Amino acid sequence: MKSLSPALQAHLDDGTTTLAWCWKITRADGQSFGFTDHDCPLAFGGTDYEPESGLSASEIRAGSDLSVDSQDAQGALTSGRITETDILDGRWDNALVEVWRVNWNALGQRVLIRRGAIGELRRGRMSFVAEVRSMAHVLGQTVGRVYQGTCDAALGDSRCGVNIAAAAYRGTGAVVDPIRDGAFTASGLGGFASGWFSFGHLEWTSGPNSGRLAEVMLHEIASGVVTITLLEAPVRAVAGGNAFTIRAGCDKRSATCAAKFSNIANFRGFPHIPGQDAVVRYATADGGHEGAVL
Repeated sequence: MKSLSPALQAHLDDGTTTLAWCWKITRADGQSFGFTDHDCPLAFGGTDYEPESGLSASEIRAGSDLSVDSQDAQGALTSGRITETDILDGRWDNALVEVWRVNWNALGQRVLIRRGAIGELRRGRMSFVAEVRSMAHVLGQTVGRVYQGTCDAALGDSRCGVNIAAAAYRGTGAVVDPIRDGAFTASGLGGFASGWFSFGHLEWTSGPNSGRLAEVMLHEIASGVVTITLLEAPVRAVAGGNAFTIRAGCDKRSATCAAKFSNIANFRGFPHIPGQDAVVRYATADGGHEGAVL
């Protein structure tokens, strides 16, 4: 149950209200933005709430259990602070949201309805719809380590220990020719074996995508031609001459950790646990059922 101030409660009891929705959105990069469905700018709590975004909200869906409550906020791509490119770049993904109900005629009369995060973002040619999920969605995320055969560390982090800035795991190159969405031939990587950068990361250092990161799905060499395939096509078109820095990838297997990175001592998986085949295995006469290591 929400606790309302006496002044706001009196305003609601009056029967004639001057209420508006306000959204404060804080992105992962630390930037905060305020939006309102009122027709004039509002300001409180150190945040300016602009009306030009055209945001409108659906009803709030809430339950008494631990299911994820949600609300949709729909708006037009008219605010200079909400651009199609930023949405495609993922800058609004999982941003923190505060939803306020405010008396626009007396801004001190307000109540925080919910805190949450932006979930699914759907966009059209002129508008977008953002799902605002309650904090209950955090309960559905994995916390702690996962008991699995593959490594659960990120390549190069403190648990892994590999220096991915070393020359052996880092290369620089440039686009020679785009061949399809998310794939292009590249120069400057002739000294690396095929597959060396698969599952790695690429950072654009020139061109319209400069400063943005991309995940590498495949690194292939055929007849001396190097082809890079990204997991997702860049937001802006790639052209010949666009430069990039690329880092080696890891498929999280113990064999790769030992052979490629000489780092098996820091392997964070459990490669010897039985797989799903052990669950459906049945007894046979050829042994293997005495409890020894598989």
